[in-house]
Amino acid sequence: MGSTDRPDLAAMLAPLTRTLIAMERPVLESYGLSMWAYSVLVALSRGPARGQGVLAQEIGADKTRIIAVLDDLQERGLLHRTPDPSDRRARLLELTTEGRRVVTRAQAEIQNREEQQVLRHLPTADRRAFLSALRTLADIPRDRLENAPDPD
Repeated sequence: MGSTDRPDLAAMLAPLTRTLIAMERPVLESYGLSMWAYSVLVALSRGPARGQGVLAQEIGADKTRIIAVLDDLQERGLLHRTPDPSDRRARLLELTTEGRRVVTRAQAEIQNREEQQVLRHLPTADRRAFLSALRTLADIPRDRLENAPDPD
């Protein structure tokens, strides 16, 4: 059931997302990170990934696309790959201490400086509600989003 009283979600989120990415870019560049590298570091900051395929799915990337990103991050000492004890063909991807430090600092700069420029336009209660709702939606696995039943 459609509604004409507002644009669709993608029409509202896409320009905001492009603006946020542009605002984040200088911070990421100061750490020598691309947006894909940052996405990898953020995903791994939540815990190790069982292989590049799982990681790629989590961040919405093609698994072959992130190979070069993973190689670069490993060469820079920000992540390491170890054999998966349950599947020797696979590798566990995990942040190093330096990788954790870099992602923590970059994320803090983005959240405390860049995002505040956008979020300050919302009253405090709306800001909390927006971030809570966005976190809930972001935590839903992609495959569940596509086939989600209507909760009403």
